[in-house]
Amino acid sequence: MKLAFVYDAVYPWVKGGAEKRIFELGRRLAQQGHEVHVFGVKWWDGADVITNEGMVLHGVCKKMELYIHGRRSISEAVIFSIALIPHLFKEKFDLIDVSVFPYFSCFSVKFVSVLTRTPVIFTWHEVWGDYWYEYMGTFGYFGKLVESIASKLTSKSIAVSEMTKNGLGSLGVAAENIHIVPNGIDLKIISSTKPSVNKCDIIFVGRLIKEKNADILIEAMDHARKVLPDIKCYIIGDGPERERLTGLVSEYGLSNNVRFFGFMDYNDVIAHIKSSRALVIPSGREGFGMVVIEAYACGVPVITVRGPRNAACGLVNEKTGFVVNLDARELGETICVLMNDAALQRKMSTAALDAAKDHDWDMISKRLMSVYGKLHQAPVGIPYKGEQI
Repeated sequence: MKLAFVYDAVYPWVKGGAEKRIFELGRRLAQQGHEVHVFGVKWWDGADVITNEGMVLHGVCKKMELYIHGRRSISEAVIFSIALIPHLFKEKFDLIDVSVFPYFSCFSVKFVSVLTRTPVIFTWHEVWGDYWYEYMGTFGYFGKLVESIASKLTSKSIAVSEMTKNGLGSLGVAAENIHIVPNGIDLKIISSTKPSVNKCDIIFVGRLIKEKNADILIEAMDHARKVLPDIKCYIIGDGPERERLTGLVSEYGLSNNVRFFGFMDYNDVIAHIKSSRALVIPSGREGFGMVVIEAYACGVPVITVRGPRNAACGLVNEKTGFVVNLDARELGETICVLMNDAALQRKMSTAALDAAKDHDWDMISKRLMSVYGKLHQAPVGIPYKGEQI
């Protein structure tokens, strides 16, 4: 099949769950003999069209800031969606898979698919619903409206988690038309990666944006430090919140306990996770929580927080970690409980390794192609009733 993935952020130039998913699945499908194209912002230097890991990457417009004042840039999303249209018209595909957020590209893909009679499927990483008001205030009405309209553009949808599927249901998408195809990990790479020589107790991995709640982790470290003076925390990632977060570390006097790293190569991230004793993901909003299963594959327990928009809660149980309230004191106390119980750490480590086995990208790429194959066979314009896989 000749396949197209559409998403403005492109891995490895931009590191995040959605772009990582496209990279991992796309290169595997290319290895299986499919022709894979990725349409995104041109983050790289040189030619507009390049090859990477067997995939053809199309840079449809020059690189721009993804975030303005800590929020996804609307102008970037609009410019990308407009520039996308002529590039898609240059090729004829068997199927186009567009990652929904930030929505505008969905309308472009729908326009192209109607004129070229190309099957299209939307991949939903999150459904925000009323969270739009928290994100944009009264202007959140427009974000919620656009999200709702986008859900009506196709009956063919992929959700990366049960939480996202339920969110689509709240928008009126029929459950039988939603496929759950989760994110994954590369078990071979993770198992062959050696731990870093730099060891820490707690590790955080993610983009430093407000929703990740890294500030709550820093405050929790202040509580934990009172019980465990030498506790060490590594924060891996970058983003608009970094300056504020480094200021908090100084304010709490945690310079000897909390260390910041920027974005790292994937193998380095895994090496550092392997050298930690627990991953903490206090995010209030996760469409899936890929770093959770990466930690599991490293044999590292996970502490996350309860929340209606945190899909990582569905990945963590009493065998593999803790789910706590978004409260710095409770989080700090839970960290201390785990750090002071070596037997519990070993038990959770074993359970985590076992939980990781069902999330290998090789297996998930086969599941995805099963969905693609059925959609490609269905006549264009006739809804295909999907199934959970």
